[in-house]
Amino acid sequence: MEIRKATANDVAQIQQMIQHFAEQGLMLPRSEKSLYENLQGFMVAVSQKRVVGTGGLHVLWKDLAEIRSLAVHPDSQGQGIGRLLVEALVQEAKALAISQVLSLTYQIPFFNKLDFQIVQKESLPHKIWKDCIHCKKFYKCDETAMIYYTQSSSVVYAENVAEC
Repeated sequence: MEIRKATANDVAQIQQMIQHFAEQGLMLPRSEKSLYENLQGFMVAVSQKRVVGTGGLHVLWKDLAEIRSLAVHPDSQGQGIGRLLVEALVQEAKALAISQVLSLTYQIPFFNKLDFQIVQKESLPHKIWKDCIHCKKFYKCDETAMIYYTQSSSVVYAENVAEC
């Protein structure tokens, strides 16, 4: 299996996978247009020339990026693909000198194993919610906010919010 940057040729498979989970209410849907516009931030896991996993890194501010649309094809789950994608996205954040990586998730145990820490959603800047407006759960969001600190010493997020 290979983890690599997504290409335009991957978009149809990425969109189908995301749509599968969006229909179950587990993530926001992404249009083809949205995927093409944000393609440079997406990574894919490829096995036998088939996209079996995907995830995107969206930079929100100088010290904060969000992992979005993390999905592993149902036939490929339980093989460590999600972990490999998250690790690749975190490495990308580190290369961009971004100190914090956010995930809004239902998969708390998964992200805990990858050293993400739960934070209060209310402590996050309002600008991170711009895509959430399209979610039917916007007013009753039941996802958990978790942050990974890319630097060796944890940064207290609340200290940086005022800069946004």
